[in-house]
Amino acid sequence: LMAAGVAAERVSLDPGFGFGKTPDHNLTMLNRLAEFQRIGLPLLAGLSRKSTLGAVLGGKPPAERVTVSVAAALLAAERGAFIVRVHDVQPTLEAIQLWWAMRHERVNPPMA
Repeated sequence: LMAAGVAAERVSLDPGFGFGKTPDHNLTMLNRLAEFQRIGLPLLAGLSRKSTLGAVLGGKPPAERVTVSVAAALLAAERGAFIVRVHDVQPTLEAIQLWWAMRHERVNPPMA
């Protein structure tokens, strides 16, 4: 992309959760997500309501995967995801706000 003229700051890496992978492959990839940071691009993780999460819950349908989707987004953020694609924005935002506050031991992030 960069050779084609796309600015580096506009490029992110999406390892493609769910695409041609088994649930176990996806869980391994989530667990080792930080290893992708070596590539040097911001990481995007899209796990929201994925079938892997349904498999973990014994086959629950997508509408019943909200809690596990929030947990997966939080795990992805903890492992270095800069962007998380989610269906349930507010609960995911609140969980990540708490994680950020605990990680940095402060309530408010610095202003950009």
